[in-house]
Amino acid sequence: MKFSYCTIYVQDLNKMISFYEKAFSLKTKFIHESGAYAEMETGSTVLSFSQTELAELIIPTGYVKASLKRKPANIQMGFEPSDVKAALKQALSFGAVLISDYEIKPWGWESAIVRDIEGNIVELAKKCE
Repeated sequence: MKFSYCTIYVQDLNKMISFYEKAFSLKTKFIHESGAYAEMETGSTVLSFSQTELAELIIPTGYVKASLKRKPANIQMGFEPSDVKAALKQALSFGAVLISDYEIKPWGWESAIVRDIEGNIVELAKKCE
């Protein structure tokens, strides 16, 4: 089975797209004409964002919305930048919130963890050279 996409439900689609473009240097691949759904260019697995109103139609039983006012949910996205320290600095300069500063993990990976502007967890990590 192939992992093909991950959708993040967001309060403000345009702000989130802009944040991911600036903070993580991603490019927007597609925005639906409704303005309620967008995809970012991330390689073979699609990262998409969907307005919470659309999510409420898809998940009628409800869900917990991400928020910087609460602890983060139990899922994290990971990006592999060429320079973790520079990527962390860039993300923080555009509003990411630091969870775990840059460090080299015992298993040989450089890592830093932030929360995006709506509270989702994002790790910046790569294997040490």
